[in-house]
Amino acid sequence: LCLCSSEVAADNLRKAGIIPDLLSVLTNFIHNEKICLSGCGVLWSLAASENIVDQALLRAAVPVTSAVLQEHLQNGTVAESASLALWALSLQGCLTEDDYEPTTALLLDALRTNPERPVLVKSVCLALASLLRLSEISALRFITDSKGSGIDLIKDSYRFHLDDPEVVESIYLLIYEMVQYDEVVLDMLSQKMEELLSEIKSHILSS
Repeated sequence: LCLCSSEVAADNLRKAGIIPDLLSVLTNFIHNEKICLSGCGVLWSLAASENIVDQALLRAAVPVTSAVLQEHLQNGTVAESASLALWALSLQGCLTEDDYEPTTALLLDALRTNPERPVLVKSVCLALASLLRLSEISALRFITDSKGSGIDLIKDSYRFHLDDPEVVESIYLLIYEMVQYDEVVLDMLSQKMEELLSEIKSHILSS
């Protein structure tokens, strides 16, 4: 993990074939909190770096990272690390169409379970924004999830972290992606989302 903080070191590790070994370790030790925490941290560093050697290898990281997040939803620290990794993987275009809906649902679960963690809320909102930018499937799952609408979660997240500008910005970016879909906009209007937007705007201007 320390090595991956260096762009050059991360690039060399990738070229040395670390990703398949890392995914194997995560799969075999999925119940181990410390291994999953550091392993997802390494994945985030590799996926977030500028030089992508083999995107196919990173695509293989999506189901493994999702499995880690599912396994450790109640563990805020690990869930945070896995959410960051999924955000980086989504930015690199590593998710396929089949991944969009289940990943959206999983990220919503992470948000429900850990509403008090600002880094997790920020990374989940940014990952969701990335997914909604890519797919209407994600947008529809966002508003129709069987456990509750993502809009309600967004409102709750804003109330919880309204004094954290980075979290508020991530929420705003997610809302920006939401409004490209007519069905989502209708749902937003029915839930008086414009009131929240007005409040966010006023809060930003005042601070």
